[in-house]
Amino acid sequence: MASSTLDAIDWEDLRKQARHLENEIDAKLVAFSKLGVNTRSKNVTPDEVPLLDEEHVFENMALEIETLLTKLFTVNEKMSELQPNGAAMLHTMQRHKEILKDYKLEFSKIRNNFAIRKDREDLLGSVRKEIDNYKTTSGLNRREMYLKENQHIHNSDRLINDQISIAMETREHLITQRQAFKRIQTRFNDISNRFPAVSSLIQRINLRKRRDSLILGVIVGFCTFLMLLYAFY
Repeated sequence: MASSTLDAIDWEDLRKQARHLENEIDAKLVAFSKLGVNTRSKNVTPDEVPLLDEEHVFENMALEIETLLTKLFTVNEKMSELQPNGAAMLHTMQRHKEILKDYKLEFSKIRNNFAIRKDREDLLGSVRKEIDNYKTTSGLNRREMYLKENQHIHNSDRLINDQISIAMETREHLITQRQAFKRIQTRFNDISNRFPAVSSLIQRINLRKRRDSLILGVIVGFCTFLMLLYAFY
């Protein structure tokens, strides 16, 4: 009888401890699930609001919940060691075990979601940083490209101006030569008109030069023919 009374006292004490722990775990899980959900403003970038403080609070709360879950597991084990006094007591034991199981699943789910969100924010922050670096580098490269293109255009313009100057000087030189040839031809025509004998002499000289050239061409052709004939026969 004394043993039954002692078990009943232990049972009531353990059940109160279990309920107290369950209520405390439930409240902390609610706060745990809301941690970090609304900490970011829409106009604030991930780089401006780091998760260092939030992570510290999260880890501390996770440690507290793990401690409470361990205590609740210990209480449930002690309850299981008692001799069940009827179906109601057995059902209560089973119910406390199911609640502990649900709390563990919820705790694991919240912690995994937080880790996934942190990884996503870290990835987005890394991508944003790479984009900013690319924009900065791209802007510098584009500026350098524009400077090089401007220098190239300036050099091309200078070369074109130099070529135009050379062409104009050449044109003026050709015009000067043409005028000089015209003056020489005019003087030569005047001399020919004044001295017909000189003109006739010049014509005979030219005729003799053409004849000598013809004779020389015939001789060269004949010699070439003889050389080819000797080479093949």
